[in-house]
Amino acid sequence: MQSVNMLQAKSSLSRLVEAIEQGEAREIIIARNGKPAAKLVPVGTPSPDKRIGIAKGLFEVPDDIDAHNVEVARLFLGEDAK
Repeated sequence: MQSVNMLQAKSSLSRLVEAIEQGEAREIIIARNGKPAAKLVPVGTPSPDKRIGIAKGLFEVPDDIDAHNVEVARLFLGEDAK
C-alpha cells in the first residue's frame, strides 16, 4: 500500500492513476497533514450485488411456521417450557 501526501497527489495524479491502471499498486492512500484522507483504487473491482433472495429455492418454508411461536417466546424470556 503506497501513501502520498496531498501535494504529491495533486502534482502527480496522472502517474498515480497509471500505477493503479497498470496494476503496479492495488491502492494508494492520499494523506492530508499526515492523516489518511482518501483511497485511490481501481474501478474494475465489481461491487457486490444485492443479496435479497440469495437462498430462493434452497429450502421450503412450512405452512405451520408460526405454530411454535409461544414456546420460542418462553425460551427467549427464560420461562419454563410448559
